Amino acid sequence: MRMATARKPQAGTHRFEAEVARRWDLVTRAQRLRSRSLPGAGPFEEDRFDAHCEHLVVRDLVSDEVVAACRVLAPRDALRSGGYFSAADFDLALLIVLRERMVEIDRPCVDPRYRGAPVLSHLLSGLARYLIENRFDYVLGTVEMDALDGGHVAASTYREACARALSPEDYRVFPRHRLAHESLSATRPVNSSEAINGFLDRGAWVCGEPALDAWHGRAVFPLLTPLARMHVRDARQFLARAG
Repeated sequence: MRMATARKPQAGTHRFEAEVARRWDLVTRAQRLRSRSLPGAGPFEEDRFDAHCEHLVVRDLVSDEVVAACRVLAPRDALRSGGYFSAADFDLALLIVLRERMVEIDRPCVDPRYRGAPVLSHLLSGLARYLIENRFDYVLGTVEMDALDGGHVAASTYREACARALSPEDYRVFPRHRLAHESLSATRPVNSSEAINGFLDRGAWVCGEPALDAWHGRAVFPLLTPLARMHVRDARQFLARAG
């Protein structure tokens, strides 16, 4: 018996919508997508954050599939959960001044069949609406990339990202286990991940040196995005009305 395989959707056959998941079935599908997307992931397992998070999802309205997701940790929920996702990799002490106005998202997960589709744009537009509706001003998040070459491409990516958009010094975080980028090549050809480019293109700052996740062979980049810099339609419309 031949097993069915998932096929990549045909161009023009989907329409996307971002929303905060209010139905349990959407939350469950977001959890499953996250589990499949994480390095070495197995079946979904809750962590200490999951009960305190909201799930931002993007659905393909034609197939009704959840094609992208990330968890959102609001300020009060961060207090209830005992901290932030990224505190495992970074010292966030300087960002305490933003605590009441800052949400954190964990790593955005995109269904591999939808890579190249405008899914990340819809996810970030949904995030902008979330900030506007809840009167928050900043988003903290991280993006990972392979460091299996010793970290040389990650070091080159960090150099280019800093040249594009480095945060003010007052809004920096500090890696607990840093990638020693100064001793690595900074001139390797860079093919930044869709997520890094997507966030930088839409107004994110790199807000510190990359951390090294030696267990998974990955470099972790900290990103801080002010609503005022978010280059997505919903943020532009809101700021125009506010002006």
